[in-house]
Amino acid sequence: MNRLIILSTLLLTSLYSVAQDRMTPELLWDLKRVGAAHVSPDGVRMFYSVREYDLKTNKSKSDLFVGDINGNPAKQITRTPATEADAQWSNDGQKILYLSDSDKGMNVFEMSWSGRDAKQISFIEGGINGFKISADGTKMLYIKDVKMNKVTAKELHEDLDQSNVRVYDDLMYRHWGSWEDGKRSHIFVADIVDGKVDGEGKDIMALEDYDAPLMPFGGMEQITFSPDSKSIVYVCKKKVGKEYAVSTNSDLYSYDIATGKTRNLTTGMMGYDNEPAFSADGKKLAWLSMEKDGFEADKNDIIVMDLASGTKTNLTKEMDMTVAGFIWGKDASTIYYKSVTEATYQLYALDVATKKSRQITEGIHNFTSFSLSGDKLIAGKQSMNHPTDLYLVNIKSGEEKQLTNANKAIYDKLKIGKIEKRWVATTDGKKELVWVIYPPDFDPAKKYPALLYCQGGPQSAVSQFFSYRWNFQLMAANDYIIVAPNRRGLPGFGQKWNDDISGDWGGQPMDDYLSAIDEIKKEPYIDEERIGAIGASYGGYSVYYLAGIHENRFKTFISHCGLYNLESWYGTTEELFFANEDIGGPYYGEKIPEGYIKNSPHRMAHKWNTPMLIFHGEKDFRVPLNQGMEAFQALQLQDIESRLVTFPTENHWVLSPQNGVFWHREFYGWLDKYLK
Repeated sequence: MNRLIILSTLLLTSLYSVAQDRMTPELLWDLKRVGAAHVSPDGVRMFYSVREYDLKTNKSKSDLFVGDINGNPAKQITRTPATEADAQWSNDGQKILYLSDSDKGMNVFEMSWSGRDAKQISFIEGGINGFKISADGTKMLYIKDVKMNKVTAKELHEDLDQSNVRVYDDLMYRHWGSWEDGKRSHIFVADIVDGKVDGEGKDIMALEDYDAPLMPFGGMEQITFSPDSKSIVYVCKKKVGKEYAVSTNSDLYSYDIATGKTRNLTTGMMGYDNEPAFSADGKKLAWLSMEKDGFEADKNDIIVMDLASGTKTNLTKEMDMTVAGFIWGKDASTIYYKSVTEATYQLYALDVATKKSRQITEGIHNFTSFSLSGDKLIAGKQSMNHPTDLYLVNIKSGEEKQLTNANKAIYDKLKIGKIEKRWVATTDGKKELVWVIYPPDFDPAKKYPALLYCQGGPQSAVSQFFSYRWNFQLMAANDYIIVAPNRRGLPGFGQKWNDDISGDWGGQPMDDYLSAIDEIKKEPYIDEERIGAIGASYGGYSVYYLAGIHENRFKTFISHCGLYNLESWYGTTEELFFANEDIGGPYYGEKIPEGYIKNSPHRMAHKWNTPMLIFHGEKDFRVPLNQGMEAFQALQLQDIESRLVTFPTENHWVLSPQNGVFWHREFYGWLDKYLK
């Protein structure tokens, strides 16, 4: 009996060991997620967050770690059940300030950089959502929701307190994953007295029916104190309803704290203006700017304004690349920025005087965040195979030194598939970069099923991102070869390549997909009888479209939150500037854009003949649920094997751990049924 127990234990241990040498959905959620590095004012120390997820409780928590910039082991300084949000250094570098829960809601706390002596320093009723301290330490700005409009029945009629009716008179009544609730995010400024915030601050946007920062994804990177602590510069799109829905025209506003006066710094600049940052000497202001109103994927340039003269200079105008983020150097002569090139995000140095740019890093990876530390940058780096860790990057040489290895215990046991960079000829005589990801223990003598990955966006690079849903290493671990093309409409290959998708969703981009899979499937190790196509958002649209034109190339499809019927989508989505730019305007009128005829997948649903799995979030207001429902109904009525999986609490993404694992189980169960 004892021998049987021992043998059974050894067998279970062996099976567990084998299971853990490849990525699994559960293991994916076990990975620790390293946040951006925050360098102390003296450049000696840094702190960063590490977020961990608990599959059993379906929750996550984040803790802070402090270390030096030389790569010595960092020390965990928080272990509370709460998350220390929006953490930042105090001006003297001796303390860390952060948001945490209090009896009044989220408020500001401080602790020593060693994690001791934590105490609350703001006591703002109802809580706040973000904050910054002025350079002279006398003021704090913070953002807080302010009720501006009545939208519910019980707000309009107090006697109907059990009613849940909502009432709207304009567009933008819902946005991404939230219904309009009548609240606006406003900026407040308060005095700091004896180390504490002195009561409630002044609402610098009082009576304004606008949000700052931009909702729902804008953060404190859109608001900044001037170095002399006398003014605040913030991003705002001062439009409401229909005007907001059809425009991307945000502006930078400067608020003078002493006089209370506000002025627009970007009048006449018609696209997105974002992420203002002062040079250390306070003489210049830089920001990211798009030129065209209504085009959210326009080229992002770095604009610098001389504050004395008001002169604005576009530093990257002549560069055929788009900027994804920047920081000032230690003086006003250099700006460091991030940009995508050939499907990787690299770091660059820009000489302000000459407008000349130099690439600092190279390699098959993405840099995510980055901070300045003397003559080095501390940057987050990831790839399709590895989640983010922090690296010290030498600005002159580009040499990298790894500072964190948060998931070493897991990755020491994992077998990793190879990533290959291929160039494929397109139907119009150009070349597209295609990533091919192979299974661990790949054997070229075997035959493997393959997946064509269709990217969303639509203008979003198939770069070296590490996704916790569309995880290529997890797909490869299930013995699939992944073909991931950088089709037309993606940044990193010049602005024309990026722009060519607008108005042509179902044209050249689809040809690019087919060129990629037709070329790669010629390899003897790919079984062309076992190929599927998968994707989300525009990638989900691509799946619906390919289902009508694929000529039996694919044996199954999976679409997540895909656009199916462009007419009904236009009538239910919220940020209409996107549809106006990429589709050509509304589907009604004397002259209907031809995109509704040639680019809408629902017009080819009668040609569908292939099994399809559809995922959709019920709170997705960018690509509303009816898109998935309409596609599923077309499949069912034509007796095509299909399944619809909806997520009542998820929006355009799947963000909770247990929903994420369920998504993966359905995903691989479906693929295995038709491709294995």
